Amino acid sequence: MIAVRQPAPYIHAMDQAIEIRPGRTADVFAIGRVLVATWRATFRGLLDDAYLDRMSPAEQAVRHMSRRNAADVGHFVAIERKSGELVGFVNFGPARYPSPTPVGEIYALYVLPAYQGRGIGGALVRAVARRMVEGGTVTMFAWVLSTNPNRGFYERMGAAPMEVGIIGLGGRQYEQVAYAWHDLQMLIARDAGAA
Repeated sequence: MIAVRQPAPYIHAMDQAIEIRPGRTADVFAIGRVLVATWRATFRGLLDDAYLDRMSPAEQAVRHMSRRNAADVGHFVAIERKSGELVGFVNFGPARYPSPTPVGEIYALYVLPAYQGRGIGGALVRAVARRMVEGGTVTMFAWVLSTNPNRGFYERMGAAPMEVGIIGLGGRQYEQVAYAWHDLQMLIARDAGAA
């Protein structure tokens, strides 16, 4: 189950072993480490291996530090209480394309492989949904690589594919799918143990 440190009443408490809290500037180096470790474990053999090998935790930390300075962009992190280790994170904010109504976007969602399947990803997504609703946003989406073996997670969380696009990574083109939640209140109300 996941526990939440106060003050963050918008996050559902599920377990005392993992804490979900807002990200801090000091978290960016651990965020970079989690992102690179997760990409290498998940996409080895699915994306260009040379691209994965060139990924740098330090470069990812710098990237996420610049995101922290953007308007309305945030992070939530998952911390293992016993070790204090950051084991997952979500980065979110306004959609990167123009929209007549407020639409939120999950830019990045990663949980270390050893911690997947424990409800951490679902707790992070629900934390974002609560924050979005508090800010007046009722829908959000996330781009997911078509080759991502964890695409079913988004469907189990109630998201539906809405659009297909192309992303360039390491000089190659890959298909991606946008998964959307059209009613964040329903996502928030979902049983926390379902993810």
